[in-house]
Amino acid sequence: MTHGLRFGKSSGRTAVGARPAAVLAAAVAGVLVLTAGCTGPDGSGSSRDGRNFRPGADGVGDPYFPTYGNGGYDVANYGLKVRYDPADDKLSGTATITATATQDLSRFNLDLVGLKVDKVVVDGARSDYRHDDGELVITPKRGLARDDRFTVEVEYNGVPGPINSPDLGEGGFMATEDGAIALGQPESASTWFPVNDHPEDKASYDIAVTVPQELSALSNGVPGERSTDGGWTTWRWSERTPMASYLTTLVIGNYRVETGTHEGKPLVTAVAASLPEGGPAERSLDRTGEISDFLATQFGPYPFESYGGIALSDRRIGYALETQSRPVYGPAFFTSGPNDTVVAHELAHQWFGDSVSVRRWSDLWLNEGFATYAEWLWTEHDGGMTAQQSFDRAYQATDWSKPALDPGRSALFGRPVYQRGALAVHALRLTVGDEAFFRVLKTWTAEKRNGTVVTADLLTVAERVSGRTLRPLFDAWLSGTTAPPPPPPAS
Repeated sequence: MTHGLRFGKSSGRTAVGARPAAVLAAAVAGVLVLTAGCTGPDGSGSSRDGRNFRPGADGVGDPYFPTYGNGGYDVANYGLKVRYDPADDKLSGTATITATATQDLSRFNLDLVGLKVDKVVVDGARSDYRHDDGELVITPKRGLARDDRFTVEVEYNGVPGPINSPDLGEGGFMATEDGAIALGQPESASTWFPVNDHPEDKASYDIAVTVPQELSALSNGVPGERSTDGGWTTWRWSERTPMASYLTTLVIGNYRVETGTHEGKPLVTAVAASLPEGGPAERSLDRTGEISDFLATQFGPYPFESYGGIALSDRRIGYALETQSRPVYGPAFFTSGPNDTVVAHELAHQWFGDSVSVRRWSDLWLNEGFATYAEWLWTEHDGGMTAQQSFDRAYQATDWSKPALDPGRSALFGRPVYQRGALAVHALRLTVGDEAFFRVLKTWTAEKRNGTVVTADLLTVAERVSGRTLRPLFDAWLSGTTAPPPPPPAS
């Protein structure tokens, strides 16, 4: 993610601008499906065939966001069907989610904020549920045995809205003048579909969005067949490579959509119709393929089956976010001309953050440090400052009392995570030399592709590939409280 005017991140469970319950009940109808097994009536401690079924956890236990995500199962695929009418902000949809139990499971949770649930069906059988404070707690008729594949069907309705955190800002589903935007980090998906909302549980997605035919509906992945019926058009998208839930996006409105190919893969860009045609945003997005190709020479093959980008005009979005295969950019980045560095930053996240994702949010520098370093690499490649000059400038401007690794929840998107993170990356390069450094990056993105990681994993790979002991370097540049001396270039 790249900062603009403000962070605009979401992290809490508080619905903003919530509508009365009666309105929510009448506003949205949807269905969600997961694939499951069996349970006792109270959802806990039931036994069958010698098994002890117990509830899945109501969070994955992330130190910063303990209630994010849920335990007891692993999602393989979300099949989402959404219908949205900007005239009254009403959303309706159907979702099918396929998952596997990772324990003997008596009940399990999904995250869903601000919407009302009408019915839950597990493996074809209607199931009990309760829905409080963003947690949808589902009790199947029978417990789900460990390793069982299972399916859940949920009908839900409501007028979706954003979620807000006092320390991290607002994100999630936001109505606009001509449509809507669903976007935000570290949490946003739960505002428009039931989800296991943490990067630890990545899944593939099939998304169909039905909107008034004069509007566009953009999301992640490869575009599918588009169909129109009775004044409504359904746009279809498929992201077959595992994706963290916060990397999903939904953008509805008046957009100039360009669809082509790059390296044999679809390249879809969209620019808000209210932005100038041929203007800075469009010219910047037009370099998506070129910048991706350069980054592939540095990081290894591009990890997804499509390329693209979406430029917004809504000034509430003061940031850019690396939504998988199709980053979304707020308008502030293009007010004074084309901005290729922000495109380089968000495209670098396709490797660092999207393909290789953090297992816990305290390791976010693994995303932002490498994406910031990609800005330095691209700037040098494009004829600007060298990476060493960018390093020297950032080194002098850094507050070394604030860490990049484990910065604390309120500082998660602060400057040290980005700048100290990038400084640590360049310090690694100086220490091990260019040949070993770029082998480390390409080994990292290849070995950890589609997975989740922590900082210790990078240390292990870097030491193995370079043949050097690097823990003191990592400690000093990521967590030390005084400025470490810049390493001399490796001989």
